[in-house]
Amino acid sequence: MGNAKRAVILLSGGLDSATVLAVARREGFACHALSIAYGQRHAVELVAARKVAAALGVAEHREMHLDLRALGGSALTADLPVPVDRTDGEMSQGIPITYVPARNTVFLSLALAYAEVIGAFDLFIGVNAVDFSGYPDCRPEFIAAFRTVANLATKAGVEGGRFDIHTPLIDLPKADIIRLGVSLGVDYGLTHSCYAPTPEGLACGRCDSCRIRAAGFAAAGVPDPTRYPE
Repeated sequence: MGNAKRAVILLSGGLDSATVLAVARREGFACHALSIAYGQRHAVELVAARKVAAALGVAEHREMHLDLRALGGSALTADLPVPVDRTDGEMSQGIPITYVPARNTVFLSLALAYAEVIGAFDLFIGVNAVDFSGYPDCRPEFIAAFRTVANLATKAGVEGGRFDIHTPLIDLPKADIIRLGVSLGVDYGLTHSCYAPTPEGLACGRCDSCRIRAAGFAAAGVPDPTRYPE
């Protein structure tokens, strides 16, 4: 690990980011995980991120605090209800209120700064353009545009370095992501995906994220380790 290329992995504590961390490790990177406490109502995911980082073995795990509740505009960062019990058709219509304005742009910017400081040129993020709830900052076009920005807006890029944004899950259905993670030894029982957890940190089973996650485990034929209220 000491001689391995460094990479920064955005680690939320969710299913997708845990899988991405495992992929980066498989590819031989020394993984520097970055988790962000941004005022999200599901802050229990940060506890999950710590567990995932410890279980998969990272070179470093940093947490940053950024209060996006000061801006609001999302059911995850403001006192707005999280949509529940929506059908597949309803979930596919428009951009949901759980979209956090410019979140992935902000997060990738922080990951880029971290990468430049530690001399890394590879960033990993678990965006997905299949089961992505309509979020615009999960699309390949966005990733391509940010890759261009990364190489234009940094000292390392101007001096000849080449940043890359790795999105190994971007075209995979949730079931395939789960199968991949299982093959790489990811313990999904450590992860958290729910947008509206109980005070005890249990998944609600009703929000869009819970429904997509549960459907993925069912389609993959993998037992769902998610903890729901009894």
